[in-house]
Amino acid sequence: MIRASLAAMVLAGSLIVALPASADSVTVAVAANFSRVAEDLAARFTAETGHEIALSFGATGGLYAQISQAAPFGVFLAADSARPELAVDEGHAVAGSFFVYAQGRLALYGPGRDMSDGGAALMGDFRQLALADPQTAPYGKAAVETLTALGLYEAIEPRIVWGENISQTLQFVDTGNAELGFVAASQVLGKADALIVPEEMHSPIAQGAVLLKQGESNPAAIAFIEFLKSDQAVALIEAAGYSVP
Repeated sequence: MIRASLAAMVLAGSLIVALPASADSVTVAVAANFSRVAEDLAARFTAETGHEIALSFGATGGLYAQISQAAPFGVFLAADSARPELAVDEGHAVAGSFFVYAQGRLALYGPGRDMSDGGAALMGDFRQLALADPQTAPYGKAAVETLTALGLYEAIEPRIVWGENISQTLQFVDTGNAELGFVAASQVLGKADALIVPEEMHSPIAQGAVLLKQGESNPAAIAFIEFLKSDQAVALIEAAGYSVP
């Protein structure tokens, strides 16, 4: 009986050590293109650590505007590297915490259309082309650069419908409000009517993460930043159509 009781005590002690002393929560600002992956990552993180994650999605520029106004975010997952680095420079983020968590790819999407030749599709018969706002969404900036490189921007501009972020841009195409759209490749992974844009057509879409000042002493925020660098997280990100430097 004594031996059994001691064994039970040792086992109980090991279980206590394995679990976090207390569960914390953090709100993470996430670029719209990364929403589906972020949900998967957050669920996996919570299952492993007990910490709770609240996700706030939006265009990178819009999220940064909120961060600069002291929005209660602990972590920032952007769709570019410029704004997380700016967050560090302007004192909104912790120095030395920046890293690139994903490298995005741009895709031209046209449901039910032959997308084997993207240039031909853009010169074909369509009423509207959906793009994310290039001032706030890096994927929109990459789309404008692509059209400019093809020499088509001025001719197509009157037919462009602008989305606030990349999620709204995809919605425009899926609902038929635009026949074509430049979206994140991760949003249309495996679709035959989507064409990945060659990387040399636009600036790299290096998506940066940073620990914000409001998360500096938050165990959940710190743990989530570290989790994003884990093999498990990298595997989820790559499976969603991104590359990880």
